[in-house]
Formats: sequence, C-alpha cells, structure tokens
Amino acid sequence: MEQDPREKIFNGCFNEGTDGWFSDDRTPVSAVDGKLRADVPGGTTNPWEAIIGQNDILLQQGRPYTLSFSASASRPVRVRVRVQPGEPPFDPAPLTQDVDLGPEQSYTFTFTSGLDTDRGQVVFQIGGNSEAWVFDVDDVSLIGGDPLPPYVPDTGPRVRVNQVGYLPSGPKRATVVTDSPEPIPWQVNNSAGVAVAAGASTPRGPDASSGQQVHTVDFSAVTQPGTGYTLSADGETSYPFDISATIYDQLRSDALHFFYIQRSGIAIEDALAPGYARPPGHLGAPPNHGDTSVPCQPGTGDYELDVHGGWYDAGDQGKYVVNGGIATHQLLSQHERTQTATGANPDPLSDGSLRIPEHGNGVPDILDEARWELEFLLRMQVPADQPLAGMAHHKIHDEKWTGLPLSPDQDGEVRLLHPPSTAATLNLAATAAKGARLYAPFDQDFAARCLTAARTAWTAAQAHPANLASPTDATGGGAYDDDQVTDEFYWAAAELFITTGEQPYLDALRASPYWTGEAFPPDGFSWQQVAAVGRIDLATVPNTLPDADRAAARASVQAAADQYLATARDQAYGMPLTQDEYEWGSNSVILNKLAVIATAFDLTGDQRYRDGVLEGLDYLFGRNALNQSYVTGYGAHHSHNQHSRLYGHQLNPALPAPPAGSIAGGPNTGLEDPKAKRLLLDYTVKPPKRPEPQFCYVDDIQSWSTNEVAINWNSALAWIISFAADQ
Repeated sequence: MEQDPREKIFNGCFNEGTDGWFSDDRTPVSAVDGKLRADVPGGTTNPWEAIIGQNDILLQQGRPYTLSFSASASRPVRVRVRVQPGEPPFDPAPLTQDVDLGPEQSYTFTFTSGLDTDRGQVVFQIGGNSEAWVFDVDDVSLIGGDPLPPYVPDTGPRVRVNQVGYLPSGPKRATVVTDSPEPIPWQVNNSAGVAVAAGASTPRGPDASSGQQVHTVDFSAVTQPGTGYTLSADGETSYPFDISATIYDQLRSDALHFFYIQRSGIAIEDALAPGYARPPGHLGAPPNHGDTSVPCQPGTGDYELDVHGGWYDAGDQGKYVVNGGIATHQLLSQHERTQTATGANPDPLSDGSLRIPEHGNGVPDILDEARWELEFLLRMQVPADQPLAGMAHHKIHDEKWTGLPLSPDQDGEVRLLHPPSTAATLNLAATAAKGARLYAPFDQDFAARCLTAARTAWTAAQAHPANLASPTDATGGGAYDDDQVTDEFYWAAAELFITTGEQPYLDALRASPYWTGEAFPPDGFSWQQVAAVGRIDLATVPNTLPDADRAAARASVQAAADQYLATARDQAYGMPLTQDEYEWGSNSVILNKLAVIATAFDLTGDQRYRDGVLEGLDYLFGRNALNQSYVTGYGAHHSHNQHSRLYGHQLNPALPAPPAGSIAGGPNTGLEDPKAKRLLLDYTVKPPKRPEPQFCYVDDIQSWSTNEVAINWNSALAWIISFAADQ
C-alpha cells in the first residue's frame, strides 16, 4: 500500500531495523520479526527513565494529527506516549497519553498540534516499573500536516569550479553539468565582467560517481592574479573564484587552528579564538568527573591514570590513541617536511606563527600543538607496575553517549580507560619515536622521554602482538577497532629505525610483509592502514637505510602516486577517488592520496605530481556534484553545520558554528545515520535506493556519517594545504 504523503514517522514498520529510532543507554533495542523490541530495565521510578523514540518530527501549529501503533508487553504495565518538543523541557506536549499494555493491541490517538517545529519528537516512556519486562512496538505512524517536501540539495550553477581559487601557475579546470553531446563554448570573465579567455569544453559523458553528464573546461592559460573571476558555459555562470599565489596561506593557519579549539584540559581563550572561548574541559571541576584520575573499564585493571590533555577526537569528546596517533604524525610530518623537501617553507609553522598560547617559547608552533596531543598519548601508557606494562590504553571516553550540543566542561558522564591494544601501543611507539628526533633540538628531556616511551611500547607490543580492540566496544565512543596490526608494526619499526639507526628495528622492518609488499592501499592510507606513512618517512627522512633499499622505498611512493593520478584522470571531477570509495570520511581518503602524490613531487620535482595535488583540491573546494566546498569558511557555498558537540550553532544560535578551516567528512554511500537516511534514501522502491555517491552528503549537524569533523581529517587537510601553499 502506498504511504500517505503526510506520514511523519521514518521506518515505522522497522523494515530497516532500528534506523531512525533512539533509546536511552539502559534500554537496549533490536528489530525482531519486523518489530522494535526493547528490553526494559526494572528498578525505575518514573516513565521517562526508560525511553525509545524518534526525533526530527515536523509539527505544524493548529493542524490535526493521528498517531497510531500496535504494541505489547511481556506482562501488564502502563506506559506513556508523548508527542513533544525535541529539546528540554519537552513541554508543552501536543499529546500525552497513558496506555495500559498487555497482549498485542492497536492504538490510535488524534490531537491538534500546538507546536510549529521541525524538531518534534515521538516517544514511548516505558520506565517506572520495579521489574524488567519486554516491550514490542510496530506500525508506528503519525499522519497530519503538509506532506514532507522532498529533499533537494542546493547545487547552484551547473558550472563547478574551485570556489577558493587557483594558483597562477597551476592547473585550472572546471566541470560543467550538461547533456550536450558536443563541445560547448566557455568564457572566463574578470571581476569587471571583461572576457579574458574563451574556448570549447571537452565532453566526458556520464560520470559514475555523480550520475551526471559532464564536460571538462581547461582554462589553465589564465594566469593573471585577480579576485572575482567567473566561468560561464551553457548559459550558466560559476561561483566566483580568485587567482592568487596566496589563496591557501590563511587556510594553512586555519586548518591548524582547529586543533587548538579541539584541545581538552585547557581553557580556550577568546583572544586566540574569538567566539570559541570556553572553560577547560575534563579537569575534574563539577559536573566533570575529569580526566586527571580515570579508572579502568571493569575487567581491564584496578588502577587510575591521569590522562588529561590531548584533543577531542571528533564530534564526540572521546580521545582515541589510534586516531590521535595518525593526526599527531601528520602535524609532526608537516614540520619535518620543511626540513627535507625542497621549497617547503618553515616560516608559517614557526614560533609565533599560529594562534596558540605557547607562541614565543622558541619552539615552532606546530610542534607545540602536536605536543599537546603527544603528551596525552604518553599518559595513556600502562605503568610499569601493572599487568600489560608498556602497552597503551586504546581510548578514553564517556561511559554513555551524550547529546548535542555539549560544552566539555558540562559533561557529567563517568570517563573510563578502555583495554590496552596492540594497535594503540604501536601508534604510541611510532609517534613518540618521531617526536624524539623532532623535539631534540628544543627540549632534550622531552625528546628522551619520548624515546624511552617508544622503546617501551615497542617491547610491550612484541610481547602482546594480538591484543585487538573490540568492534563492539562502542557505547559512549567509537570502537576504532582494527583486526590486523602488521602495518602498525612496520610503521613503528620505521620510526624507531629512522630515529635510532639501530639494527633490531631494521631487522623488524625486513621481517615485515610490507618490506617488499604493497604499503599503499588502493583506497589510500588511514588510521587503520598505516604502512604507507612508515614507507613515506623511510623515503623522505634522512636515515641509514642502504642505498638500494632507500631507492626502493622512493620508487614505491612514486608508483603509488602514479596509481592515484591514474584514478584522478578517470574521474570527470578530477580527484583520485573512484565511485566505490565514498566511505565514512571520503574527503580524508582524497587528502591522504594527495599526500602520497605530493611526496612524489617532493622526491622527483615532476610537475605532473604537483598539478595532480592542486587539481585534487578543486573537488574539496566546490568542483563536485553538489557544488559544495567541504571546508568551513572557504568558498561561496561551504559546509557549516558539521556534526560536533562543540559547534552547536545549528541547534542553538548562541553557540558557535565550526571554525573556519574545519573539513567535513564528505559523501558516504553507507549513510549510517538516520538523518542522512531519512533525507536521501528513496523508500518508494525495495530495497531503498541510495543516491549516486557524490550526492550521499547532508550539511546537517545530525548527519554524523557524512558531516562530522575529526582530528585525523583536519590533520590531513593541514598537511596538504601546507604543501599547496608552498607552491
């Protein structure tokens, strides 16, 4: 039967499992036989102490609605059904109805809405019973008001350009969405409307990642610096863009400034980050339990650790060693590249260059920022007098998920240390070993502390090579599980060898399957696949590898860069991402592939690698199917509602939006969050149809699977923008 177009409930028959429905942390839910089943805990006093429901319900004031459902209880109980605002104090509620449950029965209630909101809530309050019981519900429906309008993204003009701009000497390409089978004329105008170039497009046919018919325009011959250029073709005019040698200079600073605002355990100063000032988070001041004496998760240990500091990982306020490891590595590598690559400029990363409290201390600011996280990683190491001594705890985060938005100093949840893992331990070994060589000129004591921790971690990982993080340990924070750690062993051995030159680490490298095996995955490196970062450092950082081995490392970087460039050439939008690679954090996949291509340029000076990096950035700044710049504050149409507890402006206008230089995760065909599924899936067909990959994105704070912020994504952005600015 065709669904009523006025239906406001998503997945009310639970054909998509529990998608779109939430429950409190004590009430597990599952889809059983096409129904939602809740195991309701006993020992509660009030109805709202156990709850399931659905958010983002459109309610129109003065309009009639009908709520219907079928439900049953494993024993006679009374529950409360409410249609209410989606935010405290949850009143006035247009509908509040107590219902006596037993065997399955259907219920129908009508009401007139006194609310006018698109953030209403339908909830079943099922607490208030001394004994546990089982609640089943099905066929939940709320009909009334106007039909939900179809979601149509604002894609702007059909001419897609890098909305930030182009370097004078770099490639300048654009994509035009058009059904024309023949080349079409194009024209570039300056800010005064005067034509400065013209030509004909190159038809590319259907683009698999967008489902569009597209043409490519190449206007690289335009090299005169200026602002407010536009490109016109097929009756459409692009968003404006600049041509300048300095288009990426401010973004280099902003992408790194993101990390200061993400800091835990320190007050964020308004003088350094206007509009983002907040008290220190998780230092123990009520309501915080704090990160200064965090107990172990039950069954993990009977000790507490001071693990304050570090960066909040992403949209949540957890801190994860494996993600912090690669993010720290990329900031350290951004500095190290200025010592190894011809043309790399250290000045924008030097002491006094960034907006952080440590500037003026004689240490490059980028090293100060990286140290904030590195010191946290060191604190996560298991003490010498405990079982698993020398290992690193995998993560520390809240015992339960918290809501949006939430300032860190207002987080009242218990924080727990999760079990040590081999992956986390090797991340510590690698980043601390890298830090040991980079901090030595500025703080020999800290450098020595890093090297000692790295050696200890390496030894502990060798003794416990298969302590893997559980994929189900995902309450209150992400699992960050990894079922294969040979790449982490290779990376840690590489960093320890580069820093010390000692034979045991070289022996470990030669024993690794990555010594002769492929270190560069087709879909790029990530926190879960880190062999490539070890290979890059072996190829670029001075070390005592035999000449033939070092040449082989360099050749493998170049071969991977060639592979990624070939992918980009096949894409009408010019980025090294196939239609099968639009996953969670797809924008970071692009950035990390671009880092490999950039390294090939540093090693060879071959201009095609430089041009490949610059053209790949075009996609991130608007040359894409959505005409969307994925970096806040950059471009005419940019992301600004990323998922984060810190940046809640979309939910509360008194709170800040994500800061300039924050990159969104990007299109994700998985559509793991209810917001993206509700808006983007076509439920008129079975199974529900997904949009084409480039359209699997929503700039909404609730879409965590397409629009989150994360330290490892911004570290990738910071590294590659630093490279681009150097060009």
